[in-house]
Amino acid sequence: MELPQPLISLNTRIKAPQLPFSVFIQNFRNRLEAVFHQRATADDLGTRRGLPPFVMREVLAADPMLAFIPETYGGRGAHVHEGIEVVSTASYESLALGLTLGINWGLFLQPLAKYGNDMIKGPVFKGFVEDKKMGGLMITEPNHGSDALNMQTSFTEAKEHYHLKGTKHWAGLTGWADYWLLTARRKTAGGDLMRDIEFFISDNNKPGQGIEVEEYFENLGLYMIPYGRNKIDVRIPKVYRLEPRTNGIAMLQDSLHRSRLQIPSMAMGFTKRMLDEAIDHCQRRFVGAKSLFGYDQVQHRLSSIQSAFTITSAICAHTGENAGTGTDLADQGLKANAVKSVSTDLMQESAQHLFQLVGAKGYRLNHIAGRAIVDSRPFQVFEGSNDILYAQISEAVVKLMKQAKETNLYRFLKDFSLTGKSAEQLKEMVNFDLNLQLPQRKLVELGKVLGRIISMEMVIEIGNRGFHEDMITNTLDMLRQELSSRLNSWSFNTKAMVTVDYSGQSHWRDFIRI
Repeated sequence: MELPQPLISLNTRIKAPQLPFSVFIQNFRNRLEAVFHQRATADDLGTRRGLPPFVMREVLAADPMLAFIPETYGGRGAHVHEGIEVVSTASYESLALGLTLGINWGLFLQPLAKYGNDMIKGPVFKGFVEDKKMGGLMITEPNHGSDALNMQTSFTEAKEHYHLKGTKHWAGLTGWADYWLLTARRKTAGGDLMRDIEFFISDNNKPGQGIEVEEYFENLGLYMIPYGRNKIDVRIPKVYRLEPRTNGIAMLQDSLHRSRLQIPSMAMGFTKRMLDEAIDHCQRRFVGAKSLFGYDQVQHRLSSIQSAFTITSAICAHTGENAGTGTDLADQGLKANAVKSVSTDLMQESAQHLFQLVGAKGYRLNHIAGRAIVDSRPFQVFEGSNDILYAQISEAVVKLMKQAKETNLYRFLKDFSLTGKSAEQLKEMVNFDLNLQLPQRKLVELGKVLGRIISMEMVIEIGNRGFHEDMITNTLDMLRQELSSRLNSWSFNTKAMVTVDYSGQSHWRDFIRI
C-alpha cells in the first residue's frame, strides 16, 4: 500500500510546538504507518515481548509527548483534545503503544503539571522534550489492588529527603520508565501508617532512587509493555514530593478520574481499527454467491462496532472540553467511572465481534482479531475493575436520590446534569420506583444501565453538533435496544450462591440410566 507522503521530511527537525496541530498529528500518523507497515508489521510486533529499539526511537522522534507538556516547558500546551487525538492515533496502530502514551500522559505528566513543585518541573519536562524520557505511576501492591487506600508502601521523613519502602506491581512500563510517581503513606513514630496518600517523583537514573525489578510478569496480552513486581527502597529529595491542594486522597482522586476520562481516547482509536478491519474483511470475504457484507447478522455485528466507535467519539468530545488540569475532578467519580467502564466494555465487545466475523484465522497469534481480545481485556480491570466501578456508579446515584428524597428513576434522571436528554428518550423504560436498598449484584446491573444512559447523553450532544446523522441514529437505536434488554431482566431476582462443598452428588455418571 502506498503511504501518504509526510507533510515535512521525517529527517527535518522542526520544533513540533511551532506546527499547526493538523500538521503535527499527520506527521505522527505518517511515522506510525512507516514503523508499523514498512519497517515491521504490527502483527509481528504484537507477538513479541517488548519492542525492537527502533520502534520507540522512531515513534518518539515524532515528538508525541509534546502534546502532553505545557507550552512554558517546550510543549504544545497540554491541551486535552490534542492529547486525545495523539493517543487515539497511536491506539489505532497498536493498543499497547496507545496505552504507553496514555500512561505517560494521564498517570505522570498531568499530575506533575498540576501538583509538581515549580523547581522540578523544568528539568523533568526537559527530559521528555529533549531526551525522549518516559514516566509512569506505581500504586498497586500485591495485597492491595482495588483496596489502594490501604497500601502498605510507607515513607519516613529525614532532614533533606523522604525514605520510601514497599512493593509495587503491575505498573505499566516496569523497568522502562525513567521517572516514576510513587504513592506511599506516612509512617508514624509508633510504626502506624497514616490514612492520607502522598505522591513522590523518583528519578530512576539518580543514586538512591533506582527501583529494583524483582520479577517481570509474563502478561497475557499487551506484549509490548513490560509489567512486573518492583522493590521500593528509595530516598527522594523533598522537592520531588507532589503538593496537594487539600489532601493526598483528593489529589489521587483528581488524577485517577482525569485518567479514566481519557481512557476512551484509546477506546476510540481501537474501535475504529476494529471497524475498519471488520468492514474490509466482510467486503472481501464471499460465502456462497455474496460477500459477508450482505448478510443481516453480519450487518448487526458491524453496526455494533460502529456504535462503539460513535459512543467513544462522543465521550472523547466531552472529555476534551471538561477534563483539563485546571478543572478539579476529585468529585467527578460518577462520570469518570461511567465513561471508563462503558468504553472499555465496548473495546472488548468490538474485539469479540471482529473475531467472530473473521472466523478461524482470528485464532492465529499474529492476527489482529485474537490479539485484540487479549489486549483489550485488561482495560476492564485496571484503573478500577468494571464490576466495582458499576457498583460505585449505582451507589453514587442512590445517594443522590436519597438526598433529593426521590425514588422514581425517571424523575431523578431527567433533572440530573449527566442524563437529562437521554432520560427523555428513555422515559417509558426508566419510569419506575427504585428500591434504594439493593444487593451488590443489583448495584452492578444498575450501574451498567446508568453508565450507558450517561454515555447516551454524550451521543445526543455530539449529534446535536452535527456528528454523522446516520451513525447517531443507529447508535441511539443500539443503546435503546441494549437498555431495554437490561431493564427487562431487572425484575428477575436471584440469590444464587456458590456451593463450596459440591463434590457430593454431583458426578454426572451417577445419574444416568443404562
